[in-house]
Amino acid sequence: MILLDGKIASEAIKKDIAGEVSRWTLEWGKKPHLAAILVGDDPASQTYVRNKEKDCNQVGINSSVYRFSSDISKERLIECVKTINEDPDIDGLIVQLPLPAHFSEQEIIETIDPSKDVDGFHPVNVGRMVLGLPSFVPATPAGIVDLLQYYNVTTRGKECVIIGRSNIVGKPLANLLSRKGGVGDCTVTLCHSHTVDLAKVCCRADIVVAALGRPRFLKADMVKEGAVVIDVGISRVEDNTAKSGFRLVGDVDFEQVAPRCSYITPVPGGVGPMTRLSLLKNTLQAAIKRNKM
Repeated sequence: MILLDGKIASEAIKKDIAGEVSRWTLEWGKKPHLAAILVGDDPASQTYVRNKEKDCNQVGINSSVYRFSSDISKERLIECVKTINEDPDIDGLIVQLPLPAHFSEQEIIETIDPSKDVDGFHPVNVGRMVLGLPSFVPATPAGIVDLLQYYNVTTRGKECVIIGRSNIVGKPLANLLSRKGGVGDCTVTLCHSHTVDLAKVCCRADIVVAALGRPRFLKADMVKEGAVVIDVGISRVEDNTAKSGFRLVGDVDFEQVAPRCSYITPVPGGVGPMTRLSLLKNTLQAAIKRNKM
């Protein structure tokens, strides 16, 4: 069993990104710039944005965070998005999700300029991705593809089962893994809460991606010997032995499943670092495109 270590992979790829950023910065006379909008005080979102700032600093990308209380009005938030859209010094923009319940996340996402939508959630980017055209790809699916590529995991001709059909992970990942060439050419089954005999479906898969947000859902009897397992989930569970009183676990029952795998991602330290890496790549891509216009 080999760990698909996202920390190792992301640090190696960051060096390449840093080199590209440095080269382009010398040519343009300015650094790429990523902006994030953070609404409310969700601890996970705050941690993610803080880590994003650290990542940007490591590779030479400027980073700005626009923080708002959870009671901000829709009009004020949209005004901020439009201001960033029109700012020539900002190349990429993310609106950190989830937003407070009184917002329509889709409405806010559709306000973002597609050329700055480095999260890849705008319908324009989603549509271009599905058609195989150049676009910003959502960060988590892109990070998973990069991780598989870094470890030279074969996908061509393999059967992949993805558990979870979200617009953020499941659906775009199914599209990427089934595309022609590269980390693709998979036969993909997208499973969900109405899938009949899910364990049987998973057991035939060469690659299983668990992305449903349920701690330790994927058990050993749902995974065939030698499978590749990608764990997208991360949840806090009580642990009286830990100083914090909790620990982080994924959607995979790691201790049971790992001995059956050829490759498996840890939680934390697997998919997470690769997700943030994708934002850096997309921001550089956005900056290059804007400076070539």
